[in-house]
Amino acid sequence: MIQNITLQRIITVASFILLAGKGIAYSLTHSNAVLSDALESLVNVAAALFGLFSLQLSARPRDSNHPYGHGKIEFLSAGIEGSLILFAGVIIVLKATYNFFRPQHLAALDYGILILASTGLVNYILGNLAVRRGKLTHSPALLGSGRHLQSDAFSTLGVLIAMSLLYFFPYHWLDNSVAILFGIIIAFMGFRVIRTAVAGIMDEADMELLGHMIHFVNNNRRPAWVDLHNMRVIKYGPVLHVDCHLTLPWYYSVAQAHEEVGELRNVMEKSVKNPVEFFIHSDACVPPDQCRICSLGDCAHRRQPMTYRQEWTLESTLADRKHGT
Repeated sequence: MIQNITLQRIITVASFILLAGKGIAYSLTHSNAVLSDALESLVNVAAALFGLFSLQLSARPRDSNHPYGHGKIEFLSAGIEGSLILFAGVIIVLKATYNFFRPQHLAALDYGILILASTGLVNYILGNLAVRRGKLTHSPALLGSGRHLQSDAFSTLGVLIAMSLLYFFPYHWLDNSVAILFGIIIAFMGFRVIRTAVAGIMDEADMELLGHMIHFVNNNRRPAWVDLHNMRVIKYGPVLHVDCHLTLPWYYSVAQAHEEVGELRNVMEKSVKNPVEFFIHSDACVPPDQCRICSLGDCAHRRQPMTYRQEWTLESTLADRKHGT
């Protein structure tokens, strides 16, 4: 978590510097395409500041008022960032449309190209770092920042191509057309970030994460684990809250069941990089139906031989129903 905050601080400082650079480029060129890039950087600054705040808040330990921690603030951060990106895209489209009728004189395109190329490279590097780290730790705030920086870098690339054309063919309609195109792209990126944030707030299931965890557990299961079902994973920022039902032999003592639950926790923790908290309910097996899928070899209460190995899949493990019954 500390690494996430450090990276977000670097992004915040860089956002201020890149905004200044693009502001200078616009003042030199008077290009709407450059303005579209500068406006997105202005959004970057606001989003980076709120992202840093949300990461610091989500890192606080849980308390009596927030028993699941403060991680949900990251989804709010991503939602605000997406809204800002969407707003910037709309403003860019409106400004460029206006300048179709009130064109501006273009100047100093060579200096603008050099400045934008430098800012685009920095955005691309920081964006990739943030996305990789955000995916690794399942941090929506860092993912939102990274995707925003990536979109900024790609839009800068498009603006650079347009400015290179404008350098040889200084037509105002070309400048405005490029600005409108990238304004629409930026607005679409903002919508995607908002969609992801809403999904997190609504506790939408992350099927990719669930599939990975279930596959890992299935490949590392113990003989006493007769069945795993009714599995849920809820995200609270970087913390994952896992609920599931583990079916064990009906004659196990409380101590034995507790030991098996602990082993399942260890396996699940190894499948992800995030901190994880668990609520694992232990069920008793149902002979003779579940004897057919039970691989416990020294069971003195077996009523049927094992006939097949029940593979735990995403679909079957999420269902609120025991395997084999």
